[in-house]
This record gives sequence, C-alpha cells and structure tokens, in this order.
Amino acid sequence: MNETFFSIKEYVQRILYEPGSHGFDHTLRVTDLCHTIGMKEQANLDILIPAALFHDIARPVEKKTGIPHEKEGARIAGEYFTSIGYNDPYIPLIQHAIEAHRFSSDPVPVTLEAKILSDADNLDAIGAVGIARTFISSGERNSDIPDAVSHVYEKLLKLKDLMYTQTAEEIAMKRHNFLLYFMSVLENEIK
Repeated sequence: MNETFFSIKEYVQRILYEPGSHGFDHTLRVTDLCHTIGMKEQANLDILIPAALFHDIARPVEKKTGIPHEKEGARIAGEYFTSIGYNDPYIPLIQHAIEAHRFSSDPVPVTLEAKILSDADNLDAIGAVGIARTFISSGERNSDIPDAVSHVYEKLLKLKDLMYTQTAEEIAMKRHNFLLYFMSVLENEIK
C-alpha cells in the first residue's frame, strides 16, 4: 500500500492545489483521522485511506459546475482506481465511502469505512481547526464574522451527535467543548 498510497496522494495533491477551507491540508487531516479511527475500529485501511484521500477530489468541479463533489468524486475515484489496477472488489466500497461522506446529502454511510470517513470529515469541522476553517470559508464567500457564527450554530454544534463510531464520539466531545468555549468568548467580545 505504501507506494500506491504515495502515488494516490500525489495525484490528489495535483488537483487540490488551491488553498482554502477544503484544500489539500484538509484532505491530509481527514486522512490522518481516518487512519487513527480506522486502526481503533478495525476498518479496512485499503478501502478507507484511498477514500479519505479522494473524498474532496471533485471540490474544484463542484465550484465550477455545481455538480455535487461527493457524486462526481465517487465517479472520478472509480475511473482512477480502475486505471491503476487497484483491488477491484474495493473500488465500489471506496466509491460508497466518498459518496456518503457529506454531512448534508444522501446516501448515508453503511460500511464501517464510509462511517469513519464521514466521522473524520465532520471532526475536521469542529474544534480549533474547524473554527479556523469556518472563518476561511466565510472569507471565501466574501462574508463576515456573523456569517461564520451562524454556520457554527446551524451546523458545527450539531456534529458531535452525528458520529457513527465510538472513537469519533470521544474525539468529537473534546472538540465540541472547545468550540463551545470559543463561541462564549467570541460572543462576549462582539457584543
């Protein structure tokens, strides 16, 4: 998996070269979280890690065309993994994990690997990194602090209750508590 992992990583990095709230650094953090959670939950890393690396591969396509990145990303992953001769039975499982990772769309994750990818992606949206990404995202939309605060209340504070795995629940609780603390300080400062 090591040589294949590095070639997959390089391929994804060439596509996700632009910085931002869903840049390559986000992909790497999600992949690291998937590895950590996957080891504890005994997931198949030969499915999970490629899915994590590819989970946002179609973000640039979505930005240009409006096609949901999770759907297009699953399609791109299928083509890519077939082209490199990756383990055929794993390809549909990788595609399912990519297609089911998004907080706000169907399908729901049914495999352990898809559940872990969803958990890891949601975990990267809360805690200190999640706060930073929220403000980056607000700036990307030419918006302001109240927009970022709204996003925290509309989405981020709900994420701890949406974890599928025990390992992710434990991580989420710590990050959620930090998010609550940050919001109380922020609200005090902007009154």
